[in-house]
Amino acid sequence: MQSKVINFKDKFTKFSDHWSPRVIAEMNDYQFKLVKVEGEFVWHNHPDTDEVFIVIEGELNIELPDGVVTLSSGELFVIPKGIEHKPVANKECKIMIIEPKGVVNTGDETTNLTAQNNLWV
Repeated sequence: MQSKVINFKDKFTKFSDHWSPRVIAEMNDYQFKLVKVEGEFVWHNHPDTDEVFIVIEGELNIELPDGVVTLSSGELFVIPKGIEHKPVANKECKIMIIEPKGVVNTGDETTNLTAQNNLWV
């Protein structure tokens, strides 16, 4: 497989739905996923893995049991495995998530926001 340059802006133009991660690259067992988010997600956790949120454009609040973390463009936050969290974006926000292949976006919960896994763009 040959490596290639991936342009975030270009990839974000290829989908419009919210809370539906799109894989843009893999490294070892990890996937890099772009996601458009708006409104409130669901409380969930990932018992077996940490999850990285990187804000590309906009502002993201991540509600945690002990408070709220606010991320702006160019900022990154790691949610430790097993920690409940709920992402919230008051306006559309474009983010990247880095997590192991096969991780379901809603953790062990199945809701109307549970996205198809391994969807490439």
